[in-house]
Amino acid sequence: MPNAPYRHQHRVTYAECTVGNHIYHSRYLDLLEAARGEFLRHLGPTVHQLQLADRIFPVIECRLRYKAPARYDDLLEIEVWPTAVEKIRLNFAHRVIRPATGTVILEAETFHVCTSTAEKPKRIPEELATLLRPWLAPPLPE
Repeated sequence: MPNAPYRHQHRVTYAECTVGNHIYHSRYLDLLEAARGEFLRHLGPTVHQLQLADRIFPVIECRLRYKAPARYDDLLEIEVWPTAVEKIRLNFAHRVIRPATGTVILEAETFHVCTSTAEKPKRIPEELATLLRPWLAPPLPE
């Protein structure tokens, strides 16, 4: 059984920051996307391989809770784990932490559907669902 959550490291770049030296709020979505992509790569299929197999996972909803600022050159750890793997639905929880201090920077959830590249609903491939299920864990508390 894998140790949930999957952890991805990221160092904050200057381009991600505001004049006030904190990550611009929408840039966190890019960090979450990168962590999910690396999580899938860790499991086996890359996002590109899934796309070539006519499966994409557009975000249909997201929730972000900002807890503390992350600043230029901070080393962050982004935790990601699936909270639901259903017929066409795939949900993830995320937590961004500054490991040097243990500070929680952000908590987030993203909700996805599996579709074809033509945006028609499709079932999550069973091979992918099988890889994700051992990582399933409860969502973040409200």
